[in-house]
Formats: sequence, C-alpha cells, structure tokens
Amino acid sequence: MKAAHNSKTFFTLISISLLTALIFASPCFARPQPPTPQASSAQPQADHAQGNDAGQSIKKDRKAQKNERGPGKEVASGGEDIGKGAGKGAVSLGKGTAGAAVNLATLHPVGAGADLGKGAAGAGKDVGVGAAKGGAKIGKGTGKGLKKLLKKIF
Repeated sequence: MKAAHNSKTFFTLISISLLTALIFASPCFARPQPPTPQASSAQPQADHAQGNDAGQSIKKDRKAQKNERGPGKEVASGGEDIGKGAGKGAVSLGKGTAGAAVNLATLHPVGAGADLGKGAAGAGKDVGVGAAKGGAKIGKGTGKGLKKLLKKIF
C-alpha cells in the first residue's frame, strides 16, 4: 500500500509541474516585440507613386475600430439594460397597484382587478424586455472578450 501512495504523490507532482510549465509557456504570457524600422529608401517612393493609399486605409481601419465598443463596456451596457427593465417593471407594477387601490377605495372591484392585472402584465413585459436586451448585450460582450483572448493565445 505504501508503494501505491508514493506513486500517487509522484504522479500528482509530475502533473502539477507539467501544467505549470504549459501555462507559463503559453503565448498569452509572451511580450509583443516592437516593430523594426525599415531603413530602405524605396519605401517612401512607392508610397508617393501609389498616392499614399496604404496610410489612408490604416486610418479608416482605426476609425472603424474606435467606434466599436469594447467587451467590458458591452457587458456593462447589458447590465444597465437589465436594471432599466427592472426599474420600468417596478414603476408599471406600482402604477397598477395604485390604480387598483383607488378602484377598491371607490368600491369598483372589477376595475381594481383590471388595473392590478395591467400593472402586473406591464411589469412582466418590461422586466422581460430588459432581461432579453441585457442578456443579448452581455452575450455579445462575452463573445468579444473571448475572441480577443483567443486572438492573443492563438
């Protein structure tokens, strides 16, 4: 039994050391190398002959990237939408409850039931819409974050 215990310990130590080496050797921990400057004189002449189209396309790409929200902001916006939906639902439920209370006080039980039902239905709709919009944005932001992470790893 003692030999089995030692082999388990040995296997555990080997597994931990291999996983640690694999994690720290992955490309996500590598630092990017700075671009090397080109010292050729033919490059500026080629840019003038092409009308500097390469520089303009890079600027357009950067503008397109800047207009797009990052993954963290996308997830935060999703949480915001969920909160807005919950707030609107609470307002709708409060209005329905207040209307029901007024109708009960004025001895209109049918109107009270209708107002309470409208308030509950409005609350459900608002909460559902907020949750759907927020969940979609959270999913989109999570996907962007994973894409960004996987680009760095692979």
